[in-house]
Amino acid sequence: MRNLQATHLNRARASLRQALSWYGYLCKSGQFSSHPELVGLLKPELEALNSTLNKLDSNVIRIAAFGLVSRGKSAVLNALLGDKILQTGPLNGVTQWPRSVRWQPGGKVLIELIDTPGLDEINGDIRAEMAREVTRQADLILFVVAGDITQTEYQALLELRQAQKPLILVFNKIDLYPETDRSATYENLQQLGSTPLLPDEIVMVAAEPAPMEVRVEWPDGSVSYEWERPPLQIEELQQTILSILNREGRSLLALNALIQARDAEAAMAQKTMDLRDQEAEDIIWKFTKYKALAVGLNPVPVLDVICGAIADLALIRSLARLYGLPMTSYEATKILKTIFFSSSGLLLGEIGTSVMLGLGKSTAVIASGENPLNITAYAGTAIAQSSLAGYGAYTVGKAAQVYLEKGCTWGKLGASTVIQEILSQVDHNTILYRLQQELGANY
Repeated sequence: MRNLQATHLNRARASLRQALSWYGYLCKSGQFSSHPELVGLLKPELEALNSTLNKLDSNVIRIAAFGLVSRGKSAVLNALLGDKILQTGPLNGVTQWPRSVRWQPGGKVLIELIDTPGLDEINGDIRAEMAREVTRQADLILFVVAGDITQTEYQALLELRQAQKPLILVFNKIDLYPETDRSATYENLQQLGSTPLLPDEIVMVAAEPAPMEVRVEWPDGSVSYEWERPPLQIEELQQTILSILNREGRSLLALNALIQARDAEAAMAQKTMDLRDQEAEDIIWKFTKYKALAVGLNPVPVLDVICGAIADLALIRSLARLYGLPMTSYEATKILKTIFFSSSGLLLGEIGTSVMLGLGKSTAVIASGENPLNITAYAGTAIAQSSLAGYGAYTVGKAAQVYLEKGCTWGKLGASTVIQEILSQVDHNTILYRLQQELGANY
């Protein structure tokens, strides 16, 4: 398992380095010389890729705690740390901004714990943006609840699950809710998305137990009452986290880095295509007219199909060079299908027009002579077939734009390719397998 984790980490590093090398080359080679502002537009994503690669190299696992106010997020993290480092208090809103602290429970695993404000105490837009950013960085999420789960918490859980990150539900303050058990909580979570939490993904803790009044009997017979704080109940959460990280921590780190890389590359592709949209449209229309004219003038049906397919391939190549996006097997497969349908449509169109007009273009050319009717038939056939050819070229061009954008992460070491590779190798008894079921629909 450790060798497999190391492989996943190395594949993720190679994927990120390839992406940085590719886009770095494009920025320096003058590929974007017609739009120098594009280099600036891509800078945030390139910095994100660099940051993600550095995080991989540092081998730091990030664990973020989410939850509503007064659920004890900071107390849970303090209990894990074994020291009251993060501020806690009886008032709501002690944590105003995300804060992080390093935790090294033993061995070579280095963990960064991220404390976040209560999800229900920040302005909606700011909260959503903050939660997205922290979730993007986190490799594992702790969602802290206490008592019955509210509708707000339930909705927040659904949103966090959509972030496609492994999650542990931490049921805090069990000293105040002794009648609550794991099975009851599990029953309440059965409808949590398509893959509800399992009982072993729900951990009970008492991170900061409330003081209890204790009756003390002294040797002289006197009695007094004192307040004592019961011992923490945090060992189960510690063991759960360490078990997950020892079993699949580096794979989780690799997967999260690849998801971030995939999103960054998709954003760069989108920005590039948006900025060069008019140039791409001009290229598509140019090839549309050329293909329509060539098919209209050529009298041989077989050459129509061959030349049309060549024109489609030239169009795709021109678009790929314009955008500076790599042509991968993902795009090639999809685009070849589009070209096949375009060529098939053109061939069927030639057969159809020949049947309807009584003769094909080549026959019309041979039989035309001085008969104006035959010349008219040729012109009608040519116009119909050139229209089909032009429509086919335009369809291929538009499809190529879509596939070039979507396929930019599907190369040999593309982020999506390596994500799929990692998910295909996970064990059925791991948290990665649970994540695979949520991510699987996208692959």
